[in-house]
Amino acid sequence: MTFARFMELALYHPTAGYYRRPGTRVGYGAGTDFFTASTSGPVFCELLAAAIVHLLEECDPRGFDFVEIGAEPGGGVLAGVAHPFRSVRLVPLGRPPALAGPCIVFSNELFDAQPFRRFVFRRGGWLEIGVALRQDALAEIELPVIAPPALPATAPEGYLIDAPFAAAALAGTIAALPWTGLFIACDYGKSWRELTEACPSGTARAYHRHTQSNELLARPGEQDLTCHICWDWLAEALASRGFATSAVESQEAFFIRHAADYIAATTAADAAHFSRRKLSLLQLLHPSHLGQKFQVLHARRSG
Repeated sequence: MTFARFMELALYHPTAGYYRRPGTRVGYGAGTDFFTASTSGPVFCELLAAAIVHLLEECDPRGFDFVEIGAEPGGGVLAGVAHPFRSVRLVPLGRPPALAGPCIVFSNELFDAQPFRRFVFRRGGWLEIGVALRQDALAEIELPVIAPPALPATAPEGYLIDAPFAAAALAGTIAALPWTGLFIACDYGKSWRELTEACPSGTARAYHRHTQSNELLARPGEQDLTCHICWDWLAEALASRGFATSAVESQEAFFIRHAADYIAATTAADAAHFSRRKLSLLQLLHPSHLGQKFQVLHARRSG
């Protein structure tokens, strides 16, 4: 099978898939595998709400439904946080969203959790990486590219591209629904040029118990699989469906630009000591922490 099919089963099989199994995956506790910006507590949620209000400009946020796609079970970034929106709705990972009317559609590491295809350049052409059972163990194999995607005409021998086609398709599916308002995706990704010129080993990796690994076939159903998304593809999917403006910013730049008043007020309130809230701000904004690791794509579609 292709790697994309293997990843689909490993993450989303109804009973054995990583995202279908019970248990806590996100956080710092025992048994968790990774953390996200929302793990830092209510500061991320409050920063996000402040940035959304700024991006909505003259529009009253009370006229919008906040819809989080890919929310962890029992979670949601706005859980327990005061917000100015008309309602808050959670769509679990892997479930199709139903969107209509004025919405803020938000996701946090949704698109990097979509199956991706893997390609390697061999002897002047591209081959697709697949997965097979060899002597009772899973192994990578190389397959002919049946439907050649938009890959570069040439590349160095052995160059790997992890192509997140499903992520772009999901963005198109979300954008095709009859809603207006603001699209915000927090994730990590690169431009298509970076993926095809500056990442010779690809960007795929696995996460298990907070350890990053290149052993993508190990522990199927028990570890997360991910790769960098292609921001160009997501922006194009939105633009083709009427989103007039879109921008990709580092998480640091996004919050400093769109939630500056909140940052200033939080810093001033805790000026006399180094509080937990200030520590959370540091983790979210500092370039050596999450400030540059994550990016934010935001786009607007008017009614």
